[in-house]
Amino acid sequence: METTSRAVEQMPAAEGGQQVPSARHTVGGYLEAPFPWYGLDEAFTGPRWPMQVGTAADGAVEHGSIGHGDEPSVRHETAGEDRGRFAVVVTVAAHPSRRSADGTGLLEATSVSSAAWLAGVGLLSFTWPGQMDHSLRDDWLDQQTETAWALADDLAGPEWSSLSLPVDGVPTPFHYRESEFGWVLAGSTEQGVHLGAYGRGMSAYGLGFSVVKDVAEYVV
Repeated sequence: METTSRAVEQMPAAEGGQQVPSARHTVGGYLEAPFPWYGLDEAFTGPRWPMQVGTAADGAVEHGSIGHGDEPSVRHETAGEDRGRFAVVVTVAAHPSRRSADGTGLLEATSVSSAAWLAGVGLLSFTWPGQMDHSLRDDWLDQQTETAWALADDLAGPEWSSLSLPVDGVPTPFHYRESEFGWVLAGSTEQGVHLGAYGRGMSAYGLGFSVVKDVAEYVV
């Protein structure tokens, strides 16, 4: 799979079993990105909320997420149960492999698989079974994360289907899959980014994506 360094994109476990990317959860993190951010288009009129911004080994902003709908709970007592209706849009910078800014290493290329993996692991962060023992939950997350990685590396495989959704008003092909946890999709745009998305309680079939005109409105 072409992707940014897995060590950078691997999501460390947070309290309560949730996993979050290595990220800057600030206005600056979003504004420093050299690429446009995407969210659901104007047809969605519900709440929108910031999530995380992830960086590469050299500190450059590589990807980030913006949520829509009900902000999912990560409390233990609601884990694995109904956490409302939400959709999260993941924007990933599209670039070939290149040397890091400090010249000490090589940053791998990103691809649609990068967006698919980030979306797949993002969905897992809100679906871990709360009734599990903590040690078993960690094993479950490790196993499911590896599964998400393998699925993202095989977008032509039987687990994925094709779905066309509008991006900036233009019909765009996406790879799409459903599971007991929710749905995941991934594709590319004409604006130099790959898009991933995941959600539950909201159908992916009626969604559309567009460039966020003023990302500061999301993160202030």
